[in-house]
Formats: sequence, C-alpha cells, structure tokens
Amino acid sequence: MKLLLLVAGLMLAQGPQDLGSLEAPKKTKQFVEYAAESQVVPAGKRTVLELRFRVVEGYHINSHKPNSELQIPTVVQSLAGSGVKVLAAEYPAGKPYSFSFAPDEKLDVYQGDFVVKVPVVASAGAHELKGILRYQACDTAACYPPKSLPVDVLFTAK
Repeated sequence: MKLLLLVAGLMLAQGPQDLGSLEAPKKTKQFVEYAAESQVVPAGKRTVLELRFRVVEGYHINSHKPNSELQIPTVVQSLAGSGVKVLAAEYPAGKPYSFSFAPDEKLDVYQGDFVVKVPVVASAGAHELKGILRYQACDTAACYPPKSLPVDVLFTAK
C-alpha cells in the first residue's frame, strides 16, 4: 500500500500529463533522394533512361559492387511497366572511402550525386516504370539498416 501511495505521489508531483503532446511515430529517414524527371526517348529503339539520385550530405551508401560480401550493394529493383522492355541497369563506379580509424581499408561507395542508367525499348506513348532503390547508408560512426526508396520513372517514347 505504501508503494502504491509513493508511485501516486510521484505522478502527482510531475504534474498532469498532456496526452495530446505525444508525438506520432516519425517516418524512417531516407538517406538518398530521388525526383522523377520526365524524359523523351525514341520509340521502338534501345535507349537509356537516366535515374538521378543524391546521397544526403554526411552519409555514403555502398556502391553496386562493394568490396566486401558483408556489405549490402545498391541496386534498382523491380522496374516494370507495360509496353516497355527493361534491360539490365548500368551502375556508376564507386569511389574509394575509408574511415579514420581504418585508413588502409577502402570501401567502394557513392556520395553526393550519382546516376543509374537503365536501357529500355519502349512502344510509342507515355510510360511509367515503378521500382525501388535498395541501399544501405552509413556515416562516419555507424551503418544503418537497409532502406528501400520508391522510384517512379516517367518518360514518353516518340
């Protein structure tokens, strides 16, 4: 009984709790930005769409071909749309990166802006490809769980 009174007294001493001030869960942070840019390509011919990404300043992500099998590669997945044949994506080369505590260990990463090229053959008309960019981001202190960023590619084949 004394314990119950002690707990009640502590709660009263803290003042009333404003339940309306509790914050809703925040969306998980994306470390990579993508904005769909409308592109025009020739109809019926192999052409290359450019998907432009930007890694948020202060972070890096593993390249498409990281130096270790323990690192999660960056990859565009599930790009699909009607009237479009999507070929294998072409990824840029990564840049060497090392931490101050391990200067001899070089990672292969993307920082800042990078472009993934996606060859397609499309029928005439407006098209939308939907997919995701799968990546893992790190900063100078830690790596974060892998993320999936929705990717919409809008283009017209003429």
